[in-house]
Amino acid sequence: MRKKLGVFLLAMLVVLALAGCGEKSQADVVKSLEAKMEEMSGYKANATMTLKTGSEEQVYEVEIWHSKPHYYRVNLKNTQKEQSQMILRNDEGVFVLTPALNKSFRFQSDWPQNSSQAYLYESLVKDILRDPEAVFTANDNHYVFETKTNYKNNKALPVQEITLNKSDLTPATVKVMDPDRNPLLQVDFTSIELNASFDEGAFDMQRNMTGAQMEVPTMASGSVEGPLQVLYPFDIPEGVALIGEKEMETENGKRVILTYGGEDKSFTLIQERARIADVATTSSVSGEPVDLGFTVGALSDSSVAWSHNGVDFLLASNNLTQEELLMVARSVQGQSIK
Repeated sequence: MRKKLGVFLLAMLVVLALAGCGEKSQADVVKSLEAKMEEMSGYKANATMTLKTGSEEQVYEVEIWHSKPHYYRVNLKNTQKEQSQMILRNDEGVFVLTPALNKSFRFQSDWPQNSSQAYLYESLVKDILRDPEAVFTANDNHYVFETKTNYKNNKALPVQEITLNKSDLTPATVKVMDPDRNPLLQVDFTSIELNASFDEGAFDMQRNMTGAQMEVPTMASGSVEGPLQVLYPFDIPEGVALIGEKEMETENGKRVILTYGGEDKSFTLIQERARIADVATTSSVSGEPVDLGFTVGALSDSSVAWSHNGVDFLLASNNLTQEELLMVARSVQGQSIK
């Protein structure tokens, strides 16, 4: 009898031990994420970002550095087209660097705090914490959260699926989806080093511009060579159509002005070959840096400007909302037919 009782007690201890090793609840994971954010001093991460919004997928390599409280360095490289841009935040402001053009733009902005950022760990955790209706599931190796996004100027991407590694709660994959749950943006993290150390000057603008130009050399000074391929947006407000196209010669070459209009909506899109600065220049910009997917632009109340493939673009309107401006801008990517 005593032997049976001993076997029974041993079995109960095993059951209790297994129960203690059971799956964490959503509340447990959220609490652990909060603690991790408090303890973490920063990180270095690498990821692949795939955009599925245009006619063909675009793939970028993304290198992310973050050091608390507010230092950021996000290096975006399109390997196929050998393009590179960098978003930098330090004590002097927020900078967008375009090394090939020898140019940088400086913003007085609270980026990246003002919206969701699919490639920033702490932004993903913030979205999880602030969504009381987040859907939580778990599998053998991952915890998965489906949450609302916080893209204030892009209602077309309302939902995201954030997959975290069970082992250390670091991000594995992020899928940002349209209302029909089609993933239009996917970020696959390939490595992440928590509490990473950084050299002095790691977030310095001039040092990073010089370093980036060693990887993607600056084009020869002057205008970018080659004919200007005029691009037309494929996503425009309903009732709006192309009503005018004008070409003019400038000291940089050809400039094309497209005019679109409708009953109560209109906008102008200007395109011209970018001019490469003889010496590195930094321009102050009013507005916010915005991720257009294929490049980073500058958004103001009535316009958005960006450079891509050696071409400068300016989209301006007196009656489009910022969300509509970005919708049109994001659709100007490789479409050369009206």
